[in-house]
Amino acid sequence: MRQDIGELDIRTPGQGLHDCTRDVYDWVAGTGIATGLLTLFVRHTSCSLLIQENAAPAARRDLERWFAGLAPESRAYEHDDEGPDDMPAHLRAAITATSLSIPVADGRPLLGIWQGIYLFEHRRAAHRRAVAVHVIGE
Repeated sequence: MRQDIGELDIRTPGQGLHDCTRDVYDWVAGTGIATGLLTLFVRHTSCSLLIQENAAPAARRDLERWFAGLAPESRAYEHDDEGPDDMPAHLRAAITATSLSIPVADGRPLLGIWQGIYLFEHRRAAHRRAVAVHVIGE
């Protein structure tokens, strides 16, 4: 049994779903682990991780619009230390995932054909996001 740990630096241009599938696949391939379990963990409170539709951009746009309606920017929030998108970003992150676990086989994450791994940026400004990656296996 072996394990490897690292960190991916994901740059986002602003709000939305940002595909980081290739970054994850490349990192796993570099570990040399063929079979095991991959864990991803985003080290921030205003973005999240999702496994989502990777073929139809309309599905991602609909999801982004739905979240914008669910947790809209508003002056009604008490917490606005970093601007009007601050608290909505925390709300959106609270109802999504900060970590993902994905089986690994044949040296790659076992995603379905229509699945991609996305960093879901909930803030309007560009950010550098750190995603901790860990794989354990053989």
